[in-house]
Amino acid sequence: MNAKRSYGDGCAAAHALDLIGERWALLIVRELLLGPKRFTDLRSGLGGISANVLTQRLNELEAAGVLVHRRLPPPVPASVYELTAWGRELEPILLRLVRWGVQSPAFRRGAPLNADSLVLSFRTLFDPQAARGRDTRIAFTLDAQPFLATVQDGRLEVRRLGTADGPAPACLETDPTTLLHMAYGRAPLDAMVSEGRVRFQGDRDAIERFLGCFSVPPVAAAGSPVPA
Repeated sequence: MNAKRSYGDGCAAAHALDLIGERWALLIVRELLLGPKRFTDLRSGLGGISANVLTQRLNELEAAGVLVHRRLPPPVPASVYELTAWGRELEPILLRLVRWGVQSPAFRRGAPLNADSLVLSFRTLFDPQAARGRDTRIAFTLDAQPFLATVQDGRLEVRRLGTADGPAPACLETDPTTLLHMAYGRAPLDAMVSEGRVRFQGDRDAIERFLGCFSVPPVAAAGSPVPA
């Protein structure tokens, strides 16, 4: 890495920030946690980034060993970026940052976000206690991107829907911000349907069970010291 960007500190945390501490770097990692993406998909998910800055960050992260750039084989050849096994180890760190950030008094809860951000927030804010007795399986489409969520025995699996996945008992189609308000703000499903913001088919109760599996931590008390 460029020595001019280094903290020059022997702490491994400082070295980690040398690698991923530049603006946009961790958000690029976030965009790749659910699978490979093309350059255009990354730029679409990171609305405020320029093509030049994205190229620079991708090159830096590839040089650091966080991601790789490769071509997918036919029948749909494409050039994509993908996290390395070591890069994927950043997932629990990012999820902890989500949980930490949502407790900030300055965080604007309910603000618009993209599909990947919402899905990763599900992994973060899933509440095993709230999910007790709520085993369910639903497919949901957010801005034309299909996902599959399974809640079983107090655990959540949520990922992109694959061609080999069988049909789910319920299918939901909406936008990320509406689904956010339903899962975290308890916006009623029927109201969202009547407003034209949601379409669903199949087992309505399966959707309701899924929406009840999450809890948002309270806002941190600013200025309160940690008890000794």
